[in-house]
Amino acid sequence: MASEGSQKIAILSVYDKTGLLDLAKGLIKNNIRLLASGGTAKLIREANFPVDDVSAITKAPEMLSGRVKTLHPAVHAGILARDIASDEKDLAEQNINKVDYVICNLYPFKETVSKTINLTIPEAVEQIDIGGVTLIRAAAKNHTRVTILSDPEDYHDFLAELDKGEVTEKSRQLYALKAFEHTADYDAAISDFFRKKYAGDGLQQISLRYGTNPHQKPAAAFMREDKLPFKVLCGAPGFVNLLDALNAWPLVKELSEALQYPAAASFKHVSPAGAAIGVALNEVERKVYMVDDIEGIENSGLAQAYARARGADRMSSFGDMIALSHEVDLPTAKIISREVSDGIIAPGYSKEALDILSKKKGGKYLVLQMDKDYEPPATESRTVFGVNLTQHRNDAKISPSDSFRSILVPVDSPPLPESALRDMTVATIALKFTQSNSVCYALNGQIIGLGAGQQSRIHCTRLAGDKADGWWMRFHERALNISWKKGVKRPDKSNAIDMLCSGTVPDSGVEREEYEKNFETVPPPFTQQERKAWLQRLSEVACSSDAFFPFIDNVFRASRSGVKYIASPVGSQNDQAVFSTADKLGITFVEQNIRLFHH
Repeated sequence: MASEGSQKIAILSVYDKTGLLDLAKGLIKNNIRLLASGGTAKLIREANFPVDDVSAITKAPEMLSGRVKTLHPAVHAGILARDIASDEKDLAEQNINKVDYVICNLYPFKETVSKTINLTIPEAVEQIDIGGVTLIRAAAKNHTRVTILSDPEDYHDFLAELDKGEVTEKSRQLYALKAFEHTADYDAAISDFFRKKYAGDGLQQISLRYGTNPHQKPAAAFMREDKLPFKVLCGAPGFVNLLDALNAWPLVKELSEALQYPAAASFKHVSPAGAAIGVALNEVERKVYMVDDIEGIENSGLAQAYARARGADRMSSFGDMIALSHEVDLPTAKIISREVSDGIIAPGYSKEALDILSKKKGGKYLVLQMDKDYEPPATESRTVFGVNLTQHRNDAKISPSDSFRSILVPVDSPPLPESALRDMTVATIALKFTQSNSVCYALNGQIIGLGAGQQSRIHCTRLAGDKADGWWMRFHERALNISWKKGVKRPDKSNAIDMLCSGTVPDSGVEREEYEKNFETVPPPFTQQERKAWLQRLSEVACSSDAFFPFIDNVFRASRSGVKYIASPVGSQNDQAVFSTADKLGITFVEQNIRLFHH
């Protein structure tokens, strides 16, 4: 064999034989010896091209029904040998020639699995290529010398270069990259199949009802090399359920850790409708949040946190995904049991709480138990329109002691009160998990208004302010003392209160008639003067923005909703005007130096 060393050698072993004969013709034209296995050799030979079986160099026949063809030192030493003296010596001692080209593609595991109905595991196993993967990886590893072709689409350009004299280093690099991607995709398809078969019961993978919309099937959630960090205790999750749950959980976890309170969030469409910590509720707040009849609520910080989170914007919280930082207790479960909600994620559940929640929605209510110790990887990725995007996860820490130290105005400001630091922390952590652009108003340890997903910063500020105004109007005695007709449901009450407090009561017609059906005594709409007088009593509100305020209109709008503290990144060309406006309005402006876009 050593005497044949002047002639270059190509090993061919392909399942997809597209373009194979044209390739063989081109290789022979360039005086390259062909070695091939099985059906590849047969097709080349039937076309009357000279080709040797791989056994010509291995001196061993194919065996185990074709499972072993090319797995031999004579093959792989020839591929892996470098142009160095020690490798040349080893080859000479074993009478092995170098291999210069490897043309190989693999059994169609992915296609077989996707197209074969009721494919058995033994049938799938037989589609797992061993020798081919080894050939490809060996050649790709040694691509400084060896050319690896794993895609028939590359044959034409390869032969064009070969006809000019040699394959360039750049081409070998790109062929090697494609080869590694080919084997990686192949291995991923195999592991995907066995994950579904062996760990698809929720251990590492779970099937979802559908994707973002019902027509987007199939859908799944899975982890590679690790268990899923949550268990499904009841119900069946959908794609959006998990988007909400896996954004809401870190929010309440971070909120609880930062402020040392139980925390709760009410999520809709991957943004919080409300979030809060378990600050004690007073009697009026219990009535506003419709929990004044919940036994034991005064002893449950978690129940009070969810009452605040749900009560901040009851209209947006309708059909929410709930996240709770602590084990769910009986009072919290009682609140949830009578609200329209899609599901819940929490680190644990008392037996009584789980019994209640498992009966909700006819036993279909989604209950997820989260591993409270789970930490996601530092790098996160997603696929958008077929393009993979990666970034370092947003692991910025927001804390009342470290995040709000830089007071810009007033210049002689005293230290911020604990309540302001608390509320800025609530608002800022909420923004970290809110679709951008976003602005959040907070008071009493809870969100009272959130403007999410707006392209314009001022529209975020207005939306959040309008919601904060509506929240505060619900504390007016007219809203507190509504006389409801018997049988009016909670969602209908929420809608009627929202119309009353937002000033959108219809003047007349069918809509007005439907509105009035809710009441024993129809409350008169608020006049403009009444609204203005009541809203002027709202004060000490904290406002946070996920990026800088570009114009002073944001400050004016925030001020009208009782904002006395603003936390925001800076960097706008208009910063000084923004700071000056805040100073004139009696607002303390604090630089929060981390931009918190979320998409």
